Amino acid sequence: MSRGRPGKGSGPKKASTGKGGRKPGPKKASTGKGGRKPPPTARSATPGRPPAKRTRGRTGPVGTGRGARAERPGLGGEQVEGIHAVRELLLAGRRRVHELLISTDRESSSELDDIRTLAAQMNIAVLEHGRSKLDAAARTTAHQGVIARAASLPESELDDLVTDRGTIPFLLACDGVTDPGNLGALLRTAECAGVTGIVLARHRAVHVTPAVTKAAAGAIEHLRFAIVGGMPAALARAEELGALVIGLDMGGDVSIHDLPPVDRPVVVVVGAEGRGLGRLVRERCEVVASVPMAGSIESLNVSVAGALALYEVVRRRRAAIE
Repeated sequence: MSRGRPGKGSGPKKASTGKGGRKPGPKKASTGKGGRKPPPTARSATPGRPPAKRTRGRTGPVGTGRGARAERPGLGGEQVEGIHAVRELLLAGRRRVHELLISTDRESSSELDDIRTLAAQMNIAVLEHGRSKLDAAARTTAHQGVIARAASLPESELDDLVTDRGTIPFLLACDGVTDPGNLGALLRTAECAGVTGIVLARHRAVHVTPAVTKAAAGAIEHLRFAIVGGMPAALARAEELGALVIGLDMGGDVSIHDLPPVDRPVVVVVGAEGRGLGRLVRERCEVVASVPMAGSIESLNVSVAGALALYEVVRRRRAAIE
């Protein structure tokens, strides 16, 4: 069989060459604009290491995703404004005061002289500034040219307030009071009436803000506070410890003038502005009382109604002693 010439492409293939007969080199990594390499992706940020784990929640920074533990709101009281509130803060000597801010535009008075003298005795820094600087630092509209920055108010345990052996415990519990002016007025009245402890809900209620300290006019320095996670459970616990729990509500079953004997620990409970006592809170009250109304207006402000109820307890206790 005669051999023919090899056909086209029947021999071994030669390596392809580039321009000028040179073999092509290995492929270079692609580069971005200006010859710079593109930034590494999350999967290959560090060769040989697994990609970093996500440290953010679903909707925000760390700690804000579903299941994150929210920071518990404290009692407050770190900023005290107003000449009477600041003076009582220093006189009580209950907590550390970091510094005082006094306006250079403030006229001298006996109360202001007292504040300066007490601050000097306690080695508290006194910073004097113009009115505009104090306005910027203030959180109320009537700081009266005097602001104090102090440690937060100490918190007490509910059981300690209810079982205090030094006196017959007399507590005021605020169920959802959200207006600082109302809470401040209640605290001022409570201190004057001889209340030995205040119970506040941890959530959905105002705590001791600068506006509250101003309205209370120094009363917070002489009161003990307990912050509770749930008011119904707290009232049930107070009743277990022997307290008479009196709810105050415009739809009460009895008048505040027809209360049972108050010769044991007493807790007076006031409700939120507008809606009054919550259903579960009302169910935990041994007595639900109301203030008799003779006029056309159907209800009183919570701070006024609370004041009347507190002083009715005081009146009945004094009458029992006499």
